[in-house]
Amino acid sequence: MARSKISDTLKNGKIMVSDGAWGTCLHANGLKPGECPELWCVERPDDVRNVAKNYIDAGADMVETDSFGGSSLMLEHFGLADRAAELNEAAAQLSREAAGSDKWVIGSIGPTGRMLIMGDVSEEELYQSFKEQAVAFEKGGSDAVCIETMSAIDEATLAVKAAKENTSLEIICTFTFEKTANDEYRTMMGVSPTEMTKAMVAAGADIIGTNCGNGIEGMIDIVREIKAAAPNKPILVHANAGVPVLVDGHEVFPETPEFMASQVPALIEVGANIIGGCCGTTPAHIKAIKATIQKL
Repeated sequence: MARSKISDTLKNGKIMVSDGAWGTCLHANGLKPGECPELWCVERPDDVRNVAKNYIDAGADMVETDSFGGSSLMLEHFGLADRAAELNEAAAQLSREAAGSDKWVIGSIGPTGRMLIMGDVSEEELYQSFKEQAVAFEKGGSDAVCIETMSAIDEATLAVKAAKENTSLEIICTFTFEKTANDEYRTMMGVSPTEMTKAMVAAGADIIGTNCGNGIEGMIDIVREIKAAAPNKPILVHANAGVPVLVDGHEVFPETPEFMASQVPALIEVGANIIGGCCGTTPAHIKAIKATIQKL
């Protein structure tokens, strides 16, 4: 079937399911700490495609791409800056192959690790880096771009602008918040969910939301605040499988698929339209979330 825009699909009240963690799955398949995940898109494409396929098989309506650190500014650390377009296009193609013709592909753009406020990057450098990723996603078959795990409004705004001005992709933007000592949620740059919402709506994002930093319970208050600031904007949530704990020297995410699924009704009640997972989540988590939504 022909795919409509994600935001149009949501207009009839449908709750959609996104995918889960990519890093968790890639590490389970042998990605070593310090290794470039994006390079797997050309060196181990079957493993990358299988991550997307496993999420589709679990019931996801959309899958991301193996490109979170795929900006030229991030790939510079691996001596791969000049291959950014190639790797991002390959990432989109692999997810498209797994998604088939009736599911959506959302190209993942993460932070660059550079801060305008520190003067270690210019606005033009950020813009061009984000533009390169977004253009490559569209060429590779993406339907949307997911600008995620953001903490600074200036960087996120440039990413939204670069995608909007150079592609026809739908634009999703999510920030990462943590609870402060005053029981308020803020990014590491001090941005509140309300401030993020107003800024990203003004920048032109089609869908906004939150990812990482919290287990699924913590996302409920964040979504409530986003909804209050923009009642008519679709909201995406990618929660971690809890806050990681060390077990025998290994990082373990404690929230089970059943627990995450149990919080889905509360998330929908406060305004979430798309629900998936971030760090620690697996196809089993997505399958449980999907089952709960189908029952609702």
